[in-house]
Order: sequence, then structure tokens, then C-alpha cells
Amino acid sequence: MPGSATRFAGLLSGALLSAGCAGDDGKQITASSATGGSSSSTSGAATTKGSTSDASTTSATTGSPSTSGATTGNTGTSGTGACSGCECDIWAQDCPDGEKCTAWADDGGTGWKANKCVPVSPDPKQAGEACVAEGSAFSGLDDCDKGLMCWNVDENYVGYCIEFCMGDPDSIFCSDPDSICYNDSSGVIPLCLPSCDLLLQDCPGDTDVCLPIGDHAVCVFDGSGPEPSVDGDPCEYDTACGPGLFCADADLVPDCQAQGCCSSFCDLNKPNTCPLMDQSAECVPLFEMGMAPAGMENVGFCGLP
Repeated sequence: MPGSATRFAGLLSGALLSAGCAGDDGKQITASSATGGSSSSTSGAATTKGSTSDASTTSATTGSPSTSGATTGNTGTSGTGACSGCECDIWAQDCPDGEKCTAWADDGGTGWKANKCVPVSPDPKQAGEACVAEGSAFSGLDDCDKGLMCWNVDENYVGYCIEFCMGDPDSIFCSDPDSICYNDSSGVIPLCLPSCDLLLQDCPGDTDVCLPIGDHAVCVFDGSGPEPSVDGDPCEYDTACGPGLFCADADLVPDCQAQGCCSSFCDLNKPNTCPLMDQSAECVPLFEMGMAPAGMENVGFCGLP
């Protein structure tokens, strides 16, 4: 039986964030270590959510990638007084009073590639509250408070406020002990993502799915599109299968004719109810013997033994 790191056909970092992450133990791990170091990447055309153009960008919208309403960035430091558009330090939040440091697409594209100062809304929304992005999900303009950004934005530019990681790149943490800090390769968009239960799929948002990354299970974008996937459907990346499933290596799923195919999570302590059990699928361990993270010892997936 291959190790858990080789069971993922896609590259979660491409669909989510693309570098280090840290849990409550403060350890840094890489997204590639959670996916077997696959060199594959997600295709922007393959999904309506969580698409990315390269390994250092992240998308969070199902709406138009238009950048109308975005502020043009200016090179410089925040200093004193108004500095909207100036470059800034996302960790230090070093913008002038009344402004915040956030992430934006400085090239007008659909991925966060730089940081800039923007005005804080007069009536700012707090973590977990509904928010509205201005112009596009990548403009950097929204009504979330300092230290937050509008995340998982839909076609109406409505999302919810999520917290940036705090500390510095070498010592990162989240104010919510149930969140895990995930950081992109450039440090542009370090975010505190909710932890979750793989079997319960208990993410707070309707557009999130619970997937394992390293020693943690976190809520990420549901990239499955409008039609729900089922076991055996072809997939190219981890978020392509929808809630309760992930993209497993082809040789682990019965009659899989693609790079990977969707497979359901299952409880090792319960009877076999795998959808493809008539094709010899059964609930097999997601992690190698003795290697399962605390609380995930009974997590399996529907695959070939």
C-alpha cells in the first residue's frame, strides 16, 4: 500500500496556496510534501472555483476576473498620511492609520501577487462576517477590517472576512486556535484557514470542502463545479471532486482511466459502504500504519486494497 503522500493525484497547492503552512506546533511544512511532490498544477479552465495560473497565485472567485475599481499600485513605503496603493508588509501591517495592508493582483490578472495599502471601510466587517469586494476578488478593495480580507468571493463579489496570519514568516500563528496558517510561496497572502473533520465535512461555508494537507485537515475551495462528482469520476487536482471526496491516484480507484479519479473518504471502523464496492473498492487507510495524525486514525478512503 503506498504512503498517504502518494495518494493524491492533484496538487493542492495549485488550487489553494503554494508554500509553507504551520499548525499549532509552529512547524513549517510544504504543500508538495502533502501531495507527494507532484509537479502537476491546476488548470484555470478546469474549474470555476479556486483556479490558478501558476504555483504562486491563488484564486477565490466564481465571478468575473475584471479589475475595475482596483487601485493602481505605487512603489514606495507607507510612511505617514494617506498612502493608498503603496507597497507594504502584510505581516507588519505597516500602512498609515485608516488603511490596511492586503493582497491584490498588481498585473490585472486573477491571482494575488503583491501587497498594497488600501483604505479601511468606515464600518469594517470582522472575521467570519459577510463582506463585499470592490471590482473583483483581486482588487484588494473590500469592507473587511485591518488584518482581514474578503475571501471566497462569489459572482456578486460577496464572500466572508478571513484573517491574515500574524507574527512573521518564521513564527506564524492565528488568533483562532482552530485555524491553520497557510502561506503562499511569496508571502503575499498568508491566511488562517479553518480546520475541519474529513468525515463530517463540517466547513462553515457552502463553497468549501475539507481536505488533508500534511498533518492537518483544512477548509479549502470546492473546485468541483455545479455538478457533484461521484467515485470514479476523472479529476486533475484535489479540490475537483467536491465535499467528502478527493482526487486519488489512478491505480487506487477501480477502472480509473485518467490521471486521477474521485474517491470518497470513509470510516475505517464502520462496514464497507463504498460506492464502488462491487468493483472491489473498500475502505482502506488514508495514512500509512502508525502515521495518521491525531484524530484521523480512523479516516480511510474508498479504493483498491
